[in-house]
Amino acid sequence: MHPTIEQMQVVVAKGDESQIADLLAEDVRFLPPTYYKTWTGRVPVAAVLSHVGQVFSGFQYRRIMGGGKDWALEFQCKVGELNAVGVDLITLNDDGLIQTFEVVMRPYKTVGALREAMMARVMQDPRFLDFKDALS
Repeated sequence: MHPTIEQMQVVVAKGDESQIADLLAEDVRFLPPTYYKTWTGRVPVAAVLSHVGQVFSGFQYRRIMGGGKDWALEFQCKVGELNAVGVDLITLNDDGLIQTFEVVMRPYKTVGALREAMMARVMQDPRFLDFKDALS
């Protein structure tokens, strides 16, 4: 398994922004399950992922599939009392850093709860006013 993918398993559930940032390419693209926009850039993507790590509970990867630059990491977690399963679709760049990070998740009700929880957190984090430009 690729070292970046191994390290991801450790840091994503913790929501530690600095450890997450170390795994991301400078121009990483993050496609969340909650809306159809793309976050671009190491600093804003690390911030978003750190908030997600705080919203999810009981997060664990169940299966990891892939090789080379392309990986799919199936996970399970809770958002509040709601269960969820999802897949992190990861593409690594030539340096072994995460270039693209797309998340698909179900069920719909839990994705809605995630969106609400993330909006509440983001609205209290003044950095996100600066990150508006990171949305493409």
